[in-house]
Amino acid sequence: MKKIVFLTGTRADFGKVKSLIQILEGKNQFEVHIFVTGMHMLEEYGYTLIEVKRCGFKNISTFNNHTHEATMDLTLAKTITGFSEFIKTVNPDLIVIHGDRVEALAGAIVGSLNNKLVAHIEGGELSGTIDELIRHSTSKMSHIHFVANNKAKERLEQMGEMPGSIYTIGSPDVDIMFSKNLPSFDTVKTYYNITFNDYAVAMFHPVTTEHEQMECYAKQFVKALVESKKNYVVIFPNNDLGSKTILEVYKALKKHQSFRIFPSIRFEYFLTLLKKSQFIIGNSSAGVREAPYYGIPTINVGTRQANRVLLGSIINSSYNTVDILEAINNIKEFEIEKKEIFGKGNSAEAFLKTLLTEGFWETNHQKQFMDI
Repeated sequence: MKKIVFLTGTRADFGKVKSLIQILEGKNQFEVHIFVTGMHMLEEYGYTLIEVKRCGFKNISTFNNHTHEATMDLTLAKTITGFSEFIKTVNPDLIVIHGDRVEALAGAIVGSLNNKLVAHIEGGELSGTIDELIRHSTSKMSHIHFVANNKAKERLEQMGEMPGSIYTIGSPDVDIMFSKNLPSFDTVKTYYNITFNDYAVAMFHPVTTEHEQMECYAKQFVKALVESKKNYVVIFPNNDLGSKTILEVYKALKKHQSFRIFPSIRFEYFLTLLKKSQFIIGNSSAGVREAPYYGIPTINVGTRQANRVLLGSIINSSYNTVDILEAINNIKEFEIEKKEIFGKGNSAEAFLKTLLTEGFWETNHQKQFMDI
């Protein structure tokens, strides 16, 4: 039996790995453990550990990596300490991490330095901020890669990764996006007390490399939303440097009845809300990943998603209120493109099939660099 540890630090990355955990939980060949840390442990951001526990997974362990300074380097250091102690107890055969957060980088560092196989989900992508450096660093510290598409595979090969260690399985959240078990719109509206049918989803995250300007950017963003006279479901940002500034600006929205503001929304419920929305606005990856699959227009504000996959359904705007309002007013003029650039919803099956091959477990812990 192979022991597999999944590390999750945010509501977003848990949505990405959830289907992978689910498909392994019922298999006798695997013993699955989940290490929950990061935003999941913070009440201010919805204490989403509850959502992980609701899934009914057997082996869930927690670690609070929050530091009062809230800087990425200290969070990374604390996560390394906690995760290192954890894997020495569990002794896993494989560590699975996702994306471009410092928690993922901590998992890769701990795994590789302790001679444990590390698998990175969705490496080889572009982010446009400090996240991109973290993603690529995480890939270089990982032995195995499960990527969303062939372009990501090509980038990893360009970084010297061996083709035999890269598996194209699509983006795992697409599995859940088209699940028949998503809650109905009425169920979601009732659960979150949302009274309007016509609305947009707003998600505005801090850009750490621009944190000194985040207050100005957030005020411009909020002003545009208010002046648009539309209804919005607003979801808190992640807890990167600059998030507290955004939350402070959001307080001005509480007096407006056209806004419903939430620290977090359960992933399946969020997908239903997104699917039924008029558009999504802000700088969340959901605007460039999930929204196009549902045929939902995106207004992408600022630089956070620079260089990500761009489709005709995505309008790019500066941080300026006038530009954002213009984008909102022109949202209906764009045709929607649906492209299966992140898989077809069978990522979990492809993931399981790979893990069931003997060659996978024979992956060399001593990585080699491939010259092009």
